Amino acid sequence: MKFAAFILMAFCLAAPGLACEAGAYRSPSGDLAVLTTPAAGGMRYTFFDGRRGPMGSADAPIRCDGERIVGAGGGDSSAWAKVPLKITRTDFESEGVRLAGELIEPADAGATTPLVVMAHGSENTGWIGGRVAVPYILAANGISAFIFDKRGTGSSQGEFHMNFRRLAQDLSAAAAHARTRARGRHGPLGLHGFSQGGWVAPLAAERVQPDFIVVNYGLVLSPQEEDAEEVETELKALGYGPDVLAKAREVTGVTGALIASGFTEGFDALDRLRRAYGDEPWFGAIEGEFTGGILALDEATLRREGRERFDRLDIDWDYDPIPVLRAVLAPVLWIGAGNDRAAPPEVTLERLGALRREGRPIQIAMFPRTDHGILEYIENPDGTRTGTRHAPGYFPLLVDWTKGCLTHDYGDVALTGVTDRRPDCR
Repeated sequence: MKFAAFILMAFCLAAPGLACEAGAYRSPSGDLAVLTTPAAGGMRYTFFDGRRGPMGSADAPIRCDGERIVGAGGGDSSAWAKVPLKITRTDFESEGVRLAGELIEPADAGATTPLVVMAHGSENTGWIGGRVAVPYILAANGISAFIFDKRGTGSSQGEFHMNFRRLAQDLSAAAAHARTRARGRHGPLGLHGFSQGGWVAPLAAERVQPDFIVVNYGLVLSPQEEDAEEVETELKALGYGPDVLAKAREVTGVTGALIASGFTEGFDALDRLRRAYGDEPWFGAIEGEFTGGILALDEATLRREGRERFDRLDIDWDYDPIPVLRAVLAPVLWIGAGNDRAAPPEVTLERLGALRREGRPIQIAMFPRTDHGILEYIENPDGTRTGTRHAPGYFPLLVDWTKGCLTHDYGDVALTGVTDRRPDCR
């Protein structure tokens, strides 16, 4: 969940001459694929079963044939039909700023159709215009989706920032506008938060009063704690034990306080830790959300440039999500990645469990052997990871729980308290 722009998928340029349009497509046998044109360029495919990749690659299971989509595997060149969706471009105002939005509805949307308003992550690129797959996956499965470009991104006005409370106000304004634009064509309304949006969606709940919330690979930690968890995860992966981890917690405690102070306090404590641990191998291996960057700079540079380098986006460094989640009355589905390096799940799971024991309506789905984005991956020799595909059960679970009835096999996901939301499912 990096605060620098996080792009959910790795993108590459499509082959020249592709004329296919972004949208959802079905094969004659019923397979669903979504084509997107991400901000990084090219065209991507994402299947309902989690397969993903660049259009035009040699192993792509579908290809563009002029403006048509056709099968490309096993000699099957059948044409895929574009799923009819109603797409409405719109705009709305939040705190005096005009934001660009898009309502994506099933062609037969009616009074019982779920409507989802999405809060995306920390990326500084817009979502509208076929940029991301999830809203099309939802709409092709009978769920309306409202997406918008965050302020300062895409077609929206304003200045890009990462202040969760202001982002929650924008999400609340988006939900109010979505209700108006879909009036008479929607039933229960929910909020879906992705990555950083997992902090934002619960914050917006008091204003929006949603019928449900889904958090995708979010955290029940403050941003300061996130940095500390990332550092610990990194050092564990390098084989360091409890003694080093305890020292690293001293370091992240100091860097967290330093950044929260706006780089006005904590330099003496940081200098003391540099002298104590600076020559030890683990010290130079630290990255984290911001600690590695802070350790790489001297005091004079941090005093002069620290806020511009690390704190120019108005981040709520000490934001506490626990009381916010305690106040949420709507059922919450928390979907996490078991091996998430960007959002380590261990403390989040402990805190979600404690909230459940208090009686909070939180359900948990953890996909093992996945990283941020619920992505399966290959571990590279240098320790980095290459995402391959989304876990096979991820999109079916996202769709079914949003619709209120669990009907699919969701693979080897670990479910805690996950149940149908609608009483008429059986």
